[in-house]
Amino acid sequence: MCFVQKQVESRECKERSILPILQKAGSELCDLLYSTCQDLEMNMFLRTRAVQELYQRDSWLYRIMPLVCHKPFEPLHEGHLTHRWDEVEPDPNQMRWKPFEIPKASQNKLDFVSGTERKPSRTATACSFISSISTVPQQGKLLITTEFGKMLVEPNEICVIQQGMRFSVEVFGETRGYILEVYGAHFELPDLGPIGANGLANPRDFLVPVAWYEDRKIAGGYTVISKYQGKLFAAQQDFSPFNVVAWHGNYTPYKYHLGNFMVINSVAFDHADPSIFTVLTAKSTRPGVAIADFVIFPPRWGVANNTFRPPYYHRNCMSEFMGLIKGHYEAKEEGFQPGGASLHSMMTPHGPDADCFEKASKAKLEPERVAEGTMAFMFESSLSMAVTEWGLKTSNRLDKNYYKCWEPLKSHFNPNCK
Repeated sequence: MCFVQKQVESRECKERSILPILQKAGSELCDLLYSTCQDLEMNMFLRTRAVQELYQRDSWLYRIMPLVCHKPFEPLHEGHLTHRWDEVEPDPNQMRWKPFEIPKASQNKLDFVSGTERKPSRTATACSFISSISTVPQQGKLLITTEFGKMLVEPNEICVIQQGMRFSVEVFGETRGYILEVYGAHFELPDLGPIGANGLANPRDFLVPVAWYEDRKIAGGYTVISKYQGKLFAAQQDFSPFNVVAWHGNYTPYKYHLGNFMVINSVAFDHADPSIFTVLTAKSTRPGVAIADFVIFPPRWGVANNTFRPPYYHRNCMSEFMGLIKGHYEAKEEGFQPGGASLHSMMTPHGPDADCFEKASKAKLEPERVAEGTMAFMFESSLSMAVTEWGLKTSNRLDKNYYKCWEPLKSHFNPNCK
């Protein structure tokens, strides 16, 4: 199912009349459902039709009760989110984190939304008003209930909850992963250019939920948690927000299995740029510049001749945050572990560790499988990234000896070599 342009429809009930024919907001819907539209701000009235058809993102949802029926939002105070990025001094150094610890059963349990000391519950839902959220589970399954239906998301899959969509998350056992929030843009497939019509992440492999609803009230009601301008707010309502009986449109949550990625790679010489591994991109207003890219380093064949095959040493104008879902990363087999992370900021030099360089420089060049049984990924951005106090100190996971992985590198230059 294509989330980029194609219109999709889904209904929980079997009766055809759940979805109106020829119009969107009929006066007599099945059982008097409420028709609501979830629109993106890019649907401007005065765009040309060609541009409108290219960029229009909206969905019509047919509800038992409209979401407007809730108590006023009140500030929700908790200590793990921040919106003040000037509290910590900038740090241009290469950074690497050990796997982030999962709270033990004897400790206070944390919820998905904010890390506050509450047990995960279907009665609490979350909504991010001004961002799209890409979730990358590394350990444990996530059952995500959305207004559009349910998605079971496992490691080696990703899911995107788009701006304004309400959802709740149930976990199974110890769960850990990574989240990227994007403001001011929305994820889409990258342009393929000379690759042509087929390659990278194919639209047909993105899955959207099937309509599912519940019509119930519970003691104490439902808590809707919203993130707005960097802060959390909570409101109460006495009906389930997941009361959509049917919907149609192209503005939906979706998930994607990373094993479906069609890999493009060098088959002659040199190491290709990692842009060929882009799964999703969130474009900025500057042509060719992304606010964020989601990139993976999947299993593939390495066949380049007369070439140093691992990623080369480099600096660039992008910030690179990497995570590891499973296995070992090809350029750093030690130290960079599943559930951990690294950050290389703008113009900060980085590349293979000393051990990787020595092995790859002397390796016999023959066809080989690269990254077999592994899956590393990267959140890349044209914006600089700030690290919180928790990330630098409180978590106690920052590897302060990361820089030492390059110390054994030595000069091999011989001015007399011909």
